[in-house]
Amino acid sequence: MNEAQARALLDWYKASGIDTAEASTPTDFTEWPKTPFRLDRPKAAAPARPIPEKEAPKPVPIADTPSTDEAVGLAQEAADGANSIEGLAAAIAAFEGCPLKAGARNTVVYDGIIKAPLLIIGEAPGREEDRIGKPFVGRAGQLLDRMLASIGHSRSSGDELGDTCITNSVYWRPPGNRAPTEAEKATCLPFLRKFIELSAPKVIVLTGNVSTQSLFPGAPGITRSRGTWREWPLAQGGTVPVMPIFHPAYLLRSPAQKRLAWADLLQIRDRLCAT
Repeated sequence: MNEAQARALLDWYKASGIDTAEASTPTDFTEWPKTPFRLDRPKAAAPARPIPEKEAPKPVPIADTPSTDEAVGLAQEAADGANSIEGLAAAIAAFEGCPLKAGARNTVVYDGIIKAPLLIIGEAPGREEDRIGKPFVGRAGQLLDRMLASIGHSRSSGDELGDTCITNSVYWRPPGNRAPTEAEKATCLPFLRKFIELSAPKVIVLTGNVSTQSLFPGAPGITRSRGTWREWPLAQGGTVPVMPIFHPAYLLRSPAQKRLAWADLLQIRDRLCAT
């Protein structure tokens, strides 16, 4: 077969739809299916190397979370060992019995003048308080400072106003600024009682539901509790007058209630002047 014949044959193959070669030598198609195609089969892949089995990681033991009763007992033991506000603050910062601590940036115990005649008790730290490590530092704190100044008191020294100390009912920020649970309040209560004992204030002001119901479980809501004096017994004997008031954060949301807050502040001012 010359070149011209070979080209003509290839053109015929192409026109017939033959576009691939199945073998390197011609096959006698008249012998089909006796003559099999000689197809090159792929080489078998090398067997995969077995992956060595790794020992399963041992589970990390999770520290047991104490029950509420156990946590309260641990808090009471830590509080009993404190003989000063500074020592109590250190004991609270070292306390591991409240789950809130794991999600908080800072332990927020107090701000202001130690052993001041006026003690303000807030609820729990918010975002700004958690970030800075002091109670009442956001917008609510600014309003509280103005409220205190209106009756001649301040948390700062050297401003010729009466001394004030501020603390919390709960010392770690709850997730999402939710209200503290009964268990969380109960766990922190031994520290709060000790703080009051060491401070020996002349007047205590409770801001909002959480602080009021921490000291007086079963007390009605703040709308009914505010403006009414209560008495808190001191470990060393005697009692201290206690006034629940609206929380400054609530007053920011409901400015119409400031007239009631002002009436409560006047009662607090008069009681401080009388003691």
